[in-house]
Amino acid sequence: MKAVKIGNTNWQASSVALGIMRMNALTPSAAANSLTAAVDAGINFIDSADIYGQGESEKVFGQALKQSGLRRDQLFIQSKGGIVVDPARSHGSLVFGKRYDFSKAHLIAAVDGELSRMGIDYLDSFLLHRPDPLMEPEAVAEAFDELQQAGKVRHFGVSNFDPQQFEFLQKNLRQPLLINQVQFSVMHTGMVDAGMHVNMADARSVNHDGGLLAFSRRKHVTLQAWSPFQYGMFAGVYIDNPKFPKLNAKLAALAEQYHVSKNGIAVAWILRLPVPFQVILGTMTPQHIQDSAAGADVALTRQDWYDVYFAAGNDLP
Repeated sequence: MKAVKIGNTNWQASSVALGIMRMNALTPSAAANSLTAAVDAGINFIDSADIYGQGESEKVFGQALKQSGLRRDQLFIQSKGGIVVDPARSHGSLVFGKRYDFSKAHLIAAVDGELSRMGIDYLDSFLLHRPDPLMEPEAVAEAFDELQQAGKVRHFGVSNFDPQQFEFLQKNLRQPLLINQVQFSVMHTGMVDAGMHVNMADARSVNHDGGLLAFSRRKHVTLQAWSPFQYGMFAGVYIDNPKFPKLNAKLAALAEQYHVSKNGIAVAWILRLPVPFQVILGTMTPQHIQDSAAGADVALTRQDWYDVYFAAGNDLP
């Protein structure tokens, strides 16, 4: 599988990652099958968060890792922390927070819990899950220093941060922030739209993220795309959805041309951008994992990329 460099380092990982948000719904045996399918497809990067399944996803992952026969050093394992779960509103794979918490004590406890649930000794990367307006960067810096010095976390990053938030935190840290995990797909293209509709007055000219694509390229930050097959905020998938006939027709045509699935083309569309991207798959179905991962090695033409963008309802200014 095509590899991507993580941040401005020599760390290379698969350009497609397996997210385990929904792993809490599987038995350890079924989860082991998912892990094996991912590795067989060339995926060596696992993404998690302490809130997934209210911790159950990581417990199942830890059991599945043992059952799969995979070695810890065959995988890069990442988790996130900083959201305090609201159990009253959370159920299944849908988890809601009651606050964010970037205090030193909470971040260290989050990592300790993740390592314990997954049965591992260290994380390859740990991300702050969402920006906390009450963040005290000195407390984050102390937490990161302690976690790294204890050998519990090797690298750090953030999720859903804009450039100003990213730089403000970075200037207070010893460690470079290598990763920013953000929602991005052909049905969530705000980062692309604003860049093309500069100085326009239409809806797509609204800059929602502070120029995140250009910032990430300039700073050598790896972007991780979550919900690559979703539209809205977990409203549903657009693949094979009758609400999006033009998009699915174009995906189907390209899938036939390149001998992959529609999901594979959706992955290839993201990776065609000249930005270091990883695509995070949320499916737990072995065949879907492999079908989607195959898109990492598809090189869409420039016109292919634009044709998919137009089919999703976008335009040029």
